[in-house]
Amino acid sequence: MKQPKASASRRSFLKVSALAGGGMLLSFNFWAQAKPLPGQPLTDAKDWVELNGYIKIYPDNSIKIINPNPEFGQNVMTTLPMIVAEELDVDWQKVIVEMGPHDNVKLGPQFTGGSNSTRMYWKPLRDAGAAARNILVQAAAQTWNVPLEEVSTKQGMLYHEKSGRSGMYGDFALKASAIPLPKNPKLKDGRNFTIVRSAQKNVEGMKIVTGKPLFGLDYAHEGMLVAMIEHPPAFGKKLQSFDASEALKMPGIRDIFSLPLYPENYEQSGFDTRTFNDLLVVVGNTTWEVMNARKKLKVIWQPIESSNEIIAGFRGKTNVTIPAGLENTDEQLAKMAAFANQPAQLLRKDGDPETAFKNAAQIIEHTYTAPFLAHNCMEPVNCFAYVTDEKALLVAPHQAPGWIEPSLSKILNLSPDKIEIQIVRMGGGFGLKAYGHFLTEAAIISKKVNAPVKLVYSREDDMTYGIYRPMYTATYRAALDKDKNLLAFHVKGGGIPEHAVHQNRFPAGAVDNYLAEGWAIPTNITIGAFRAPGSNFNAAAEQSFLDELAEAMGKDPIDFRLELLQRAKEKPVGRNNEYDADRYMEVLKLVKEKAGWNDPANKKYSRGVAAYFCHSSYAAHVIDIVEKNGKPYIERVTSAVDCGIVVNPDAATNMVQGAVVDGIGNALYGGITHKDGVPGQNNFNRYRLIRMREAPERIDVHFVHNDIDPTGLGEPPFPPVFAAVANALYKKTGKRFYNQPFYKDIPNA
Repeated sequence: MKQPKASASRRSFLKVSALAGGGMLLSFNFWAQAKPLPGQPLTDAKDWVELNGYIKIYPDNSIKIINPNPEFGQNVMTTLPMIVAEELDVDWQKVIVEMGPHDNVKLGPQFTGGSNSTRMYWKPLRDAGAAARNILVQAAAQTWNVPLEEVSTKQGMLYHEKSGRSGMYGDFALKASAIPLPKNPKLKDGRNFTIVRSAQKNVEGMKIVTGKPLFGLDYAHEGMLVAMIEHPPAFGKKLQSFDASEALKMPGIRDIFSLPLYPENYEQSGFDTRTFNDLLVVVGNTTWEVMNARKKLKVIWQPIESSNEIIAGFRGKTNVTIPAGLENTDEQLAKMAAFANQPAQLLRKDGDPETAFKNAAQIIEHTYTAPFLAHNCMEPVNCFAYVTDEKALLVAPHQAPGWIEPSLSKILNLSPDKIEIQIVRMGGGFGLKAYGHFLTEAAIISKKVNAPVKLVYSREDDMTYGIYRPMYTATYRAALDKDKNLLAFHVKGGGIPEHAVHQNRFPAGAVDNYLAEGWAIPTNITIGAFRAPGSNFNAAAEQSFLDELAEAMGKDPIDFRLELLQRAKEKPVGRNNEYDADRYMEVLKLVKEKAGWNDPANKKYSRGVAAYFCHSSYAAHVIDIVEKNGKPYIERVTSAVDCGIVVNPDAATNMVQGAVVDGIGNALYGGITHKDGVPGQNNFNRYRLIRMREAPERIDVHFVHNDIDPTGLGEPPFPPVFAAVANALYKKTGKRFYNQPFYKDIPNA
C-alpha cells in the first residue's frame, strides 16, 4: 500500500495543519506554556511555527485532538485525547483524533513503556484542555462585553445565559488564539467528568479491521528498496567472511555488503542495545527477492572474544561484560543452581533473619526458574529510512522516538533538527520496540546505498535476534515456629544476566526478620525490557511461594496475604516499603468478593489466587480451572485492579483481559532454549503460543473506584497471572509448579 511520497516535517506539520480554513491551533508546552505572538491575530500559517499543538479548532467547530504518544495496542490514541476533550468540554462524538508528529519538546516525552502513558500525561493534557477552554471563554466574554465568570461552556459551545447569546468554539477560535494561555488553568472537579471514566470505543478500530495502512510494515515510499540482515546463527559468533557472488545473480538484488552497526569505541545509551555489531546486508527491490538471495549467501562465522561495553543508562554508566562461548540451556540452569549456593549481594535486611532461621521449628524452601522469553509481536521489527548527507527521515513502529534520536544524531553526524522520525502504529511492542538498534540499522543502510530503504526482519530474524526477557531463578525460604507463626522470610534471586528481586516490595515490611539478596551471571545473549520487567518473574515465584506457605500455616491464601498486609499497615517493618498496604488489601478484598471465593457454588473449580504491586498499581486474579477433554482448562478468570482513575473503562478492561491471556500463554508455554548458542525456537511452529480455544471463556474485570490520579495499567495485571495459574494447577493436579513453562509438568498435557 503506497503512501504519499512527501512526508511532513515537524515544522511543516505545524504550518500546514494549523490554519487550514482559518482555524486555530491551541498550544500547550509540556514544561512551559507557549504563548502566541502578543497582539497578532493568526492570519496565515507562519504564525503557528512557535506553537505546540494538542488542539485544533476550525470555524465549522470541527475539533481535532493530537495524540502525543506512540500506540501499540494499549489504545492511547483514544484514552489520551479523552483527557484533553474532558477539560476542553467538547462533544467526544465530534472529536477527530490525529497521531502527533515526533516533537518531544512540544508534545512531551512521547514514550510508550513502563505503563507511563496515562499517568505521565494526565496533568499536562488536562492543563492543555483547560487552558484552551479558558481562552475561548475569554474571547467570548470580550466579544459579548460581559464578565468572564458569566460565560459557560458545554460540548463545544459557549453561552451567556443572561443575554441568551451563544456561539460555537469555532466562532471565537481566531480571537482566542491571540490571548496568552494561562499557566495554571482551573481544572474540573472529577465529580463532573462526562468523558473521562466513560467507556469509549477505539477511535482507530474501523481503520484496523478494514486494513487501513497504519503500521510500519504498511509504509511505502517512491523508489524504496528493501533490506534484510543475515546475522550469525548462534549467540557467541560473529562475521568472519562471506561470498555473495551467487546471491548477487538473483533477480532484483541491488547490493550486498557488510558494515558495523556502531563505530569503534561508541558509547551506547541504555536503549542502543544490539546483539550482533557486524551487519551482513542484502538490498533489493522486494522482500521476496531479498529473502531468496539471502539463502544463496556463503558465510563463515567465527567465535567472538570476551569484551566489555560501557552502557550509559538511566542510572549512570554501567560496565557490561560480554563473555565468549556458545551457551546451552542445560548448562545455564546448572550454572544458576551453583550460583544460588554462593554469597550474593545484600539488597535488604530487617531484624535478625539468620537467628530466626537457626531457631525455626520448620523451614519451607523452594526454588523457581523461568526461561528466556521472546517478545513475539505480531508485527516483526521493521523501519523505513531515507538518509542523505543533509537530513534523515525514519518511519518506524517505535516506542520511544526521543530516546533514539540522540544516538542517530551521533552515528549519522546530523544535528537533531535534521532528523525526522515519524510515529506509526505498532503491531505490538511489549518493550522490544523501545530499543533503537533497528532504526540505526535502517539509517546506516540507507546512507550506504544512498536510497530510501525499508529494513524488514523475517519472523525468524525477529525471534532469534535476542533482546529476550532474561532467564531467572529465585529461592524462597520461610521460618516458622512450633505454632506455625511466621518468623522470617528470605529471597535470594539471580538470573542471566540480571536478577528480578524487588527487595522493597511485599512481603517486605510485613515480616520482622526479612532478607533479600541478588546475583547475576553475564551472557552474550542479549536481553531487554519485557512486559513488567523483573516483576513478571518475581510475582510468579513470590506469589506461588506465599500460597504454599499459607497452606503450611493452615491459612486461607487470601486471608494470609491480608494478615500480612494488615501488619504492614499497622506496624510496618523498615522505611523503604514501596507499596500502599491499604490499596493492596482493597484489590484482594475486591477479587475475593467478585470471584465468590467462599461461595459453595464455586467448589467445582480448582482455584488459584495471586496479587502483585508494580508500576504504582495493584492487581489480583482468581483463576478457575476445570477439566476439559481430559486436560486442565482455565475456564474463568476474575480480575481486580487499582490503577487510580480509570480514564476509559472499555480500553482498560481490554488491557487487563489481554494481560491475562498473555500471562496464561507465557506461563504455560513460553520459552526460548539454546544449544551451542543457537535458539531452539525460531518461529511459531516451535515457539508455543496460547491457542484461541485455550483462552478462558470469561475474564471478568473489576476496578477499585477512587480519585487517585491514574497509575500504571499496561503491565501491572500481567505478573500475578503466572502464579495464579500455578496455584490453580496445584489445586487441580496436587502438584506444585516451580519451573516455567508449566506445560512440561502437567499430567497428560
